[in-house]
Amino acid sequence: MSSHHHCLGLNAPNGEIHHIKFLSEHIGALYLNDEYSDVVLKIEGQPFHGHKAILAARSEYFRALLFGGMRESQQSEIELKGTTLAAFKCLLKYIYTGHMSLTSLKEDVILDVLGLAHQYGFVDLEASVCDYLRDALQVRNACAVFDAARLYRLERLAEVCRDFLDRHAAEIIRHDSFLQLSPDAVKELTSRDSFFAPEADIFRALRDWVAANPGCGQAGEMVGAVRLPLMSLAELLTVVRPTGLVGPDAILDAIHQGSQLRDSELAHRGRLLPEENVAQPRHGTQVLQGEMRSALLDGDCSNYDMERGYTRHAINESGDPGILVKLGTQSIVNHIKMLLWDRDERSYSYYIEVSVDQKDWVRVVDHTKYYCRSWQFLRFPARVVRYIRVVGTYNTVNKVFHVVALEAMYTHAEVSLDQGLIVPKENVATVERSATVIEGVSRVRNSLLNGDVHNYDWDSGYTCHQLGSGAILVQLGQPYMIHSMRLLLWDIDGRSYHYYVEVSVNMWDWVVVADKTRESCESWQLLTFKPCPVVFIRIVGTHNTSNEVFHCVHLECPAQCDGPPEPAPAQDAAVPVSTAGAGATSATVTVVATSATATADQQADEDS
Repeated sequence: MSSHHHCLGLNAPNGEIHHIKFLSEHIGALYLNDEYSDVVLKIEGQPFHGHKAILAARSEYFRALLFGGMRESQQSEIELKGTTLAAFKCLLKYIYTGHMSLTSLKEDVILDVLGLAHQYGFVDLEASVCDYLRDALQVRNACAVFDAARLYRLERLAEVCRDFLDRHAAEIIRHDSFLQLSPDAVKELTSRDSFFAPEADIFRALRDWVAANPGCGQAGEMVGAVRLPLMSLAELLTVVRPTGLVGPDAILDAIHQGSQLRDSELAHRGRLLPEENVAQPRHGTQVLQGEMRSALLDGDCSNYDMERGYTRHAINESGDPGILVKLGTQSIVNHIKMLLWDRDERSYSYYIEVSVDQKDWVRVVDHTKYYCRSWQFLRFPARVVRYIRVVGTYNTVNKVFHVVALEAMYTHAEVSLDQGLIVPKENVATVERSATVIEGVSRVRNSLLNGDVHNYDWDSGYTCHQLGSGAILVQLGQPYMIHSMRLLLWDIDGRSYHYYVEVSVNMWDWVVVADKTRESCESWQLLTFKPCPVVFIRIVGTHNTSNEVFHCVHLECPAQCDGPPEPAPAQDAAVPVSTAGAGATSATVTVVATSATATADQQADEDS
């Protein structure tokens, strides 16, 4: 009889009884208990009394072994091979109790437990051990954990190990555990661009690995991962040649490539810190050229004006060196985020080059033909970078290029590029993406771009212009390769519009991408066209069946869906007494967004 039958306080006032704790205690009491045992499991000669029903209920492996019709299902004593005594004892206790204390176990036992959890199908235990190992990674155990993760195809754990080994490559190759890595693991690690350590040190580590594993028979493949052209002539002659692991021809080829190829053509290694800005002083980054250098990397993206808070350089035709940033160490970068000074409507043109040696430069961003404003979200194929040079080529107001902030990083976010420009999937006609309305009439600036497609009426929630005069003009933050747009025309009553849309990259050359001047258009408009670079979007209304004003509620590009969103809430169709708004015969200017030309007060900024 249960020892708890006499206890008070175990009633069920809600009709629900939860005595799971007692069940766990009673089953756990059978661990290593020969009472009611009907099978003996032998590990390294030591017997463990078990209970077939419990083992089978907890594991598909034991269910098949004990009740699947195999020879073992008829045996009362079964020998299990391929495991260690300590690891199996921990696993057996987990089977009976659901509990395991990893902190009290040695690392080799934990790895053996991971192998058993994988072999016997304990998915939850496997996941928990992986989580523990991810948090417990150190230089001394990372190689062993990585090998185990590869062996059991635990990709999430393996990826964490790769990241750790990359970050600590210089220490890892000097640690004894590196010599115990499997051949495939060694080749995978040393082939990675992000396994960042001096090439001569990597060669020495591989030389030692080959010596410690004489039976592998893969010496040539191992040292083949070394990037010999990155090594100096002295290193090739004094470190590589004496080992005999690399033939004379390969050494001569390396010398030739190192001296003849451009530095940008060599397969450099670099530090990889995914989603982390490496252009920070704490990473050793510094600004080498540019005026007012301290502002660029201080992280302050709010407190700047015409006098402070930015780094600048003069724009001139003689080839100004621009703003030069040196990263603390060469890093793998595919994303630069930059804030251009944006306290007025000015725009800039610029290009960005990167280098490893400050001699051979590669242009990764070329916006010299485009007008750009505010935040720039720039992507390019991943490269190893040590130096970043930002050169302004044009400012719509004066001859100075101003940058408030700069970030550089590697991101896993996927993006498509066409002619060096981002092909966006998300809507880039938003304030968050630096877009702005620079011409048009609305009660609230940029209401066209705020994403609100429900809250509009006769007086607010739209942007408009007088037919035959002006237009609605939007500037994106930077050039994008655009192939579609979607508009919401004001549609509270039954009116229809005629209009056309044209795009430009510089406000001078315009291309019509949609001509609806001969069609009656209402509500949502989906426009598709041949992909082209876009910075400016000009929407020009030519007809309104109700009055002389063209009204647009929402613009997005690229289009986010093929049809309209959920219907807007019902609106009051009564025309208000006020003569201002969509029901009026002319537009009343409440807020006017001006064009991107120099204003009177911009002259005072000529020296900024």
